[in-house]
Amino acid sequence: MADEITQVAFYMAAIPNKAGEGARILGALKDAGVNLVGFLGYRKSARNAEVIIVVDDKAPNLGPIGKKAGVALGKRSKALWLTGEDRAGVGADVLSKLAGAGVNVVSLHGITAGAGRVGALLVVEPADFKKTLKALA
Repeated sequence: MADEITQVAFYMAAIPNKAGEGARILGALKDAGVNLVGFLGYRKSARNAEVIIVVDDKAPNLGPIGKKAGVALGKRSKALWLTGEDRAGVGADVLSKLAGAGVNVVSLHGITAGAGRVGALLVVEPADFKKTLKALA
């Protein structure tokens, strides 16, 4: 899949599951000049939702920005951003390579970008990071 593999950072936060919360957080990031690689938000329960904020590996720490917006962001974690040409089985190919290398995937969020492109956020245990890079090279 991966025409390009880029190291990225991500943060997770629990937020209230109510209208406008995602807009508030994204607005705070916009006001701070943060250019996102990705943003995922989903309902966890009737009262709670979770967001994952993905930024370039070289982006400054978002903790103070989150605090100013009233959101406690989790610790900065590292992941891989995979981009490439869309085709049938692209996710299966990535997971097969990692399984063959003995890498257990923590999470994989993929989406097509249109125009024949696909991207995915891949999270593995920190101890497996180098092994993952080698398996996908």
